[in-house]
Amino acid sequence: MIGQFVTSKAGHDKNRLYVIVAEEETAVLLCDGRLKPLERPKRKLRKHVQPINKTVGEELVKALQEKCAADEQIKRAIKLYRQELQNMQ
Repeated sequence: MIGQFVTSKAGHDKNRLYVIVAEEETAVLLCDGRLKPLERPKRKLRKHVQPINKTVGEELVKALQEKCAADEQIKRAIKLYRQELQNMQ
């Protein structure tokens, strides 16, 4: 699941778009590169996120797994995904 886009289903950040950067047994760690950078990701229970059937690029997934990704890469991936959604409409 690392590298997958998700939206928050509950909390003050409802409907916010994130990328999964790490997994725990019952929770995931989320990052958007701006308000929630890689240095302090948001921890959210799995039941409070809605997975999207889309992942970031393979290079970024590998960087996330090796813990050498940058916030700018995540911001860019989210920006490209939003542009892709707008082009579909």
